[in-house]
Amino acid sequence: MKPDFSKGLIPAIVTDYYTKDVLMLAYMNEEAYEKTLESKKTWFYSRSRDELWNKGATSGNTQDVQSIDLDCDQDTLLIQVIPAGPACHTGETSCFFNRVAEKETNFDASIIDNVMKEVKQRKTEHVENSYTNYLYDKGIDKIGKKVIEEAGEVVIAAKNDDKQELTNEVSDLLYHTFVMMANQGVSLEDVKQELSNRFAKKGNSKGDRAEIQKW
Repeated sequence: MKPDFSKGLIPAIVTDYYTKDVLMLAYMNEEAYEKTLESKKTWFYSRSRDELWNKGATSGNTQDVQSIDLDCDQDTLLIQVIPAGPACHTGETSCFFNRVAEKETNFDASIIDNVMKEVKQRKTEHVENSYTNYLYDKGIDKIGKKVIEEAGEVVIAAKNDDKQELTNEVSDLLYHTFVMMANQGVSLEDVKQELSNRFAKKGNSKGDRAEIQKW
C-alpha cells in the first residue's frame, strides 16, 4: 500500500524511535517519499523553496529511518527515526518546544531522562556538596556497593508489603544505577536499544496493517 499523492503534498510526522517524542512535521511529494525509502534517510519537499531537501544534508543532523506507517486515509505518514542531532533548525531537539497549554500533573513525564541527564552532567561539572560527585570520586567500588545495598532494600520493602517504602527504594536503586551507568559510559539509549532488541515484534504484519517495507 502506498500513500495517495493525488492531491499533492502529504504531511509526514517524524518521531524519535526511542523516546517517541514528536520531532517535526514536514511534507513529502512522491519523489521525496521514494528517496526516503531508497536512502533510509528522510527527504521532504520544501514549500517555500519549491524543491526537495534531505534532512541533515547541510547541518549533519540526519535522521535514520526505522519505520514508516501510513494512516487509514493514506494521506499522512508517521516516520520513526534515530536522529543524529537536533530536528529543529534552532538547535532544539524537537520543533515543538513552545508549550502554549498544559494540564496540571504531579510529576514530570520526562523525569527519568532528566535525572540521567543531570547525573551525566555531574561527571564533568563538579558541584560542591554533591552526593553524585562524591560517588564519582569514590569510584566503582563505592557505586557498586550502593547499588547492591539499594537492591537489597527494594526486596525488603517488597517483603514488607509497603507500597510507599518500595517506591522510595526503587527510586534510590534507579538513581544509583544511573550513576553506575554514567560512570561506565552506558546511556539510557543503550538500554532502550537493548530492550527494543529483546522485545521487537516478529513477523511481517497483523490484521489489516499495510504491507511493511523491509530494508
